[in-house]
Amino acid sequence: MLPDRISTAFQTAAQGLSMQRERINVASRNIANINSSSTKNGASYRPQTVRARGPEPTNFKNVLRNSVSSMRKTDGRHLSAAMPSRQQQTPQGLGPSYEVAESNSFRSEYDPQHPDADKDGMVQYPDIDMIEQMTNMVSANRLYEANLSSIEAEKQIMKRSMRI
Repeated sequence: MLPDRISTAFQTAAQGLSMQRERINVASRNIANINSSSTKNGASYRPQTVRARGPEPTNFKNVLRNSVSSMRKTDGRHLSAAMPSRQQQTPQGLGPSYEVAESNSFRSEYDPQHPDADKDGMVQYPDIDMIEQMTNMVSANRLYEANLSSIEAEKQIMKRSMRI
């Protein structure tokens, strides 16, 4: 039981670290390309976002009904209902998985002298909000640190339990 618990805690924290690292990378790429009218292959840079993916949403009423109906009360001191386990298994392990999605939002600026200008003199730039990207970076950095703290806390718990 303990090895499963240890593995679960570290897997969850590692998944969180991975997602926050990707959020920082995506925000960095977006900021770096905020004024890029085209990429090496000639297409416009498409702003990216990181989206968390979790287990498929379920109807709470059905989950509760199934949990209550599957329980047997064998002692008067037992609770009449218990909450189902909220820990979800994803293909990548425990915790949320994520995907990087590209956006098709662009802003047009009039610059007829630009090499990427169309026949009307308009240049397509990715529609990226600098403040939003900086906020995403700060948020991801703090969540990354929180995941590191949870790993450190789990290590301390393991050390203390070995002393007992």
